[in-house]
Amino acid sequence: MKERDKFFIMLGIFLLAFYIPFQNPRVQSAILEAFFMLQDYAQKHVLTCLVPAFFIAGAISIFVSQASVLKYFGPGASKILSYSVASVSGTVLAVCSCTVLPLFAGIYKRGAGIGPAVAFLYSGPAINVLAIILTARVLGFDLGLARAVGAVLFSIIIGLLMHLFFLKEEREKEAATLNMPPPEEDRRALWQYAVYFATMVVILIFASWSKPSQPVGFFNAVYQEHWYLTVFFLAVLALILKLWFNKEEMVSWVESTWGYTKMIFPLLLGGVLVAGFLMGRPEADTGIIPAKYISMLVGGNSFSANFIASIVGAFMYFATLTEVPILQGLLGSGMGKGPALALLLSGPALSLPNMIVIRHILGTKKTLIFISLVIVLSTLAGLIFGAFWG
Repeated sequence: MKERDKFFIMLGIFLLAFYIPFQNPRVQSAILEAFFMLQDYAQKHVLTCLVPAFFIAGAISIFVSQASVLKYFGPGASKILSYSVASVSGTVLAVCSCTVLPLFAGIYKRGAGIGPAVAFLYSGPAINVLAIILTARVLGFDLGLARAVGAVLFSIIIGLLMHLFFLKEEREKEAATLNMPPPEEDRRALWQYAVYFATMVVILIFASWSKPSQPVGFFNAVYQEHWYLTVFFLAVLALILKLWFNKEEMVSWVESTWGYTKMIFPLLLGGVLVAGFLMGRPEADTGIIPAKYISMLVGGNSFSANFIASIVGAFMYFATLTEVPILQGLLGSGMGKGPALALLLSGPALSLPNMIVIRHILGTKKTLIFISLVIVLSTLAGLIFGAFWG
């Protein structure tokens, strides 16, 4: 970190300490809410979601060859194949906007093109099958269907636009890959890697399986047994590691995992604190911005209502599935169906903590364009949906 940056950080902390009116009850509750949200995040997401995701990202860096990533997700890869795989990844990974970050960082740093990588980044949390089913059951079939279709289309559109915006850089990356040496021969077969990664993905899915709103059906049955299933697949993973990997490889895997943890985890925690201070937990109204103002601004189906809903959704942190009951309450308070869809399309895929980490990985310019595309497309989708079905 440059000395100038250190100075501005110290100056910012000093100014905040000097000017924040700590005696104001709303400020006091917002500060407390920030730490409540941090605790909630730590209790519900770190061990069950982030830790498995960090290990998967570390494994991608060590055991997935750069040639393989380039073949399927690189700038020169088949657009149909790469975007098709990236756009439906959320049907497999039931992750939130923060859990997808280590996985995104893993494939991007191994050489994936900006388009497929961003399509994966958006679709991972946006196309959560359980969340879409819950949306259809609680908020209506039309909103559930619109959310599913919109999320798939958005991931492809956003990915393609990001590719076009940075086409020169992508072509340079593609040209650089032509001079890469051929990959070394691996002592393990492809099916062994497939089983290894599939086992870790299944552990992530079952460990983070959320309790459904209805205490019946398939999803509830899985929830009742999800810890037994998680332990079983952890045992399978331990057996795989013992039989197929040596000590040096496992040490490298852990070191790579720790590298992603150091890069992403502190930024996430800081982002969660800021998000908690600004808007509080979704079920609480103790952030510095009162929820009643947000409810007032997203009524009806006007452009401003859809735009504000997209922005609020983009910056607010939603744990997996929590967006549905929140929107149920907002719709009951007069929120239009268009803004509801806009929030559903921008909220799960983005959050303030998520943005902070994306900037660290992609840089400021790419991050701002990505966020802008999500907000603009969500606003347009809300306007169109509200005009016909609002």
